[in-house]
Amino acid sequence: MTIAAVYWPRRFALPRAEDRLFRVDPWSQILGHCHWQPGEQAAKSLDAPVIVVVHGLEGSSDSGYALGIGEKAFRLGYHVVRLNQRNCGGTEALTPTLYNSGMSADYRAVFETLVEEGFREIFFVGYSMGGNLVLKMAGEFGGETPSQLRGVCGVCPSLDLSACADALERWDNYFFEQHFVAGLMGRFERKRELFPGRYGAVTRKIRTVREFDDAITAPSAGFRDAEDYYEQSSAKHLLGRIAVPTLVITAEDDPFVPYVSFLAAGVDKFERIRFEAPLHGGHCAFISRRREERFWAESRVVEFCEGVRAGT
Repeated sequence: MTIAAVYWPRRFALPRAEDRLFRVDPWSQILGHCHWQPGEQAAKSLDAPVIVVVHGLEGSSDSGYALGIGEKAFRLGYHVVRLNQRNCGGTEALTPTLYNSGMSADYRAVFETLVEEGFREIFFVGYSMGGNLVLKMAGEFGGETPSQLRGVCGVCPSLDLSACADALERWDNYFFEQHFVAGLMGRFERKRELFPGRYGAVTRKIRTVREFDDAITAPSAGFRDAEDYYEQSSAKHLLGRIAVPTLVITAEDDPFVPYVSFLAAGVDKFERIRFEAPLHGGHCAFISRRREERFWAESRVVEFCEGVRAGT
């Protein structure tokens, strides 16, 4: 199901996006594709809610689930912001840094920009790595969460990064591991070409995501090693501090975000978190037999946001 979701033929009925650069630190910007509901005199309506979608590892704002959620939410009157993480979607030149699962401050910066512009109802949705990032952001706000953050959703969030890295190294995940490693190494080589003084050559063979994080991600971001990076960047430590309605969806058969990692983190015990874990769904796929709701998680996310707005 995980593979089928990637190649499933889809068409999306979204209006043309406005490209928008968000400043996230003095040296870095991230690219968003924004679909604004029209207001008076074609200005953006500040009364409409905003849903911000953050993709997963080696994805982009054009990932099928980002477009799918965008289409469903826009139809219900939401502004939609499909974000690229740093370097993704062909944006390597917008920052000297690499991206990693601890950069929740990027999404806080986007949130604060939207608040400054006057939006009053903002939801964040993240898939996989993006799910870890938006949950981490919400937990870092804690008891000082601004009222404009109405809710967050994580679909198959990698909230225990070490457990996910271990799962990827199983023999039955060889295809997925090699896909991620090839993408990460290709992106790293492009960064080396763009910023030759910042990144040196890697002298050892990189075969796994953990090895990439140990040799490249961790030292470039100031972590001791991969395990230190995983421990400090995993949202599992912050779940109890989340102060807004939260939806966490996973599948018990997710091949590389282990179901047991959610139980170990106690995600089903926190009052603010609604935890839904069907037996089947793969990783971020959730293909339904129902034609009118083929990608169940996308519909469930938008339904959850609507429920929060309605107070149910």
